Amino acid sequence: MRFFEKKDKKVVSPVQTVPSYANSRHPFVTLDRYVPLSNTEICLYEALREAVPIIDASICKIVRLVGGFNVLCTDKTIEKQLNNFLNTTQVNSCSIGAESFISTFLDQLLTYGTAIGEVVPNIFGNDIGALYNASLKDIELRLGENPLDLEIFKKELGTYSKIQNPDMILISVLNPTPGGIYGNSLLKGLPFVSNILLNIYNSIGATWERLGNVRFAVTYKPGADAGEKAYAKERAMQIADQWSSAMRSKDVVSDFIAVGDVSIKVIGADNQILDSQVPVRQMIEQIVGKLGIPPFLLGLSWSTSERMSSQQADILTSELEAYRRILTPVITKICSMWMRITGRFSDFVVNWDNINLQDEVELANARLITARANEIEKRLN
Repeated sequence: MRFFEKKDKKVVSPVQTVPSYANSRHPFVTLDRYVPLSNTEICLYEALREAVPIIDASICKIVRLVGGFNVLCTDKTIEKQLNNFLNTTQVNSCSIGAESFISTFLDQLLTYGTAIGEVVPNIFGNDIGALYNASLKDIELRLGENPLDLEIFKKELGTYSKIQNPDMILISVLNPTPGGIYGNSLLKGLPFVSNILLNIYNSIGATWERLGNVRFAVTYKPGADAGEKAYAKERAMQIADQWSSAMRSKDVVSDFIAVGDVSIKVIGADNQILDSQVPVRQMIEQIVGKLGIPPFLLGLSWSTSERMSSQQADILTSELEAYRRILTPVITKICSMWMRITGRFSDFVVNWDNINLQDEVELANARLITARANEIEKRLN
């Protein structure tokens, strides 16, 4: 079977919940057909990960905790060949293996809400040559005449050209809005909270910069003598020069000697430093709650019980399983393309690795308890 043979498009009835003007031929109706992900929004999410390390750490941990996978086929020969392809295929310009592609794909999905990749055939068209993670800055998604049809455009110099072979494109979205094309980033809702957190950190930095590099206020008050008042300016200049000289001497301890009513005070010494622990923790709690990562995985030593940690681990496991359900169709499509291009056929399933050892122990205990319960029931019957 030739992969590039055009298939008959599935006939779908018109969508009834779309306004009638959406199917109009008016040239300006396409302006309402899509809402592109702006470069500003992309840059905002990138800046959030760079400015708030806990956000970047959370996304990186989610990507790593999702784990690896392999493919199980009914035909063991094809299974070996397929897994060899997944482990050795080129990814982008400097990576190897489909797991590297999936990790970057998931990272993009969590950060921007939409992830786009491409399956690149070799020059002979008889095998898959590479997998490529596309930048959202280079791609734009639009709805076709039917709201169920998706059109993919790549950005050229001032224009947009339609992708000629969209079947080779891999697209996933995270929590899309009804009727929308693009997904919602995991970081949605965090810019406001992160802005408050960064303002607190910036104020702490400015305060400690002032405390670490102390500023002094030197005040000279001339006496009631008319002669002293006449030379007040000259004496003030001399005091300023001598004080600056004393402050510039780093290797030698210098004494400052002045005559007259001279007072020296540290600027800001009377101000009380605000306690930032409570507001910082409140902001971090909001961030951690949105990202769904247990605090102890991020090195946050918040008070918690063993039972609470176990429940948080179970919640994290369910979150990771949800991400796996989004990634499984992408892996399935890559494997199906490889089989069609290479002329192979076999039923297969994507087999994910267990998330951690604790899950294996709990599953083993659950099977043991179930077996004991079945044995007791048999004895009673």
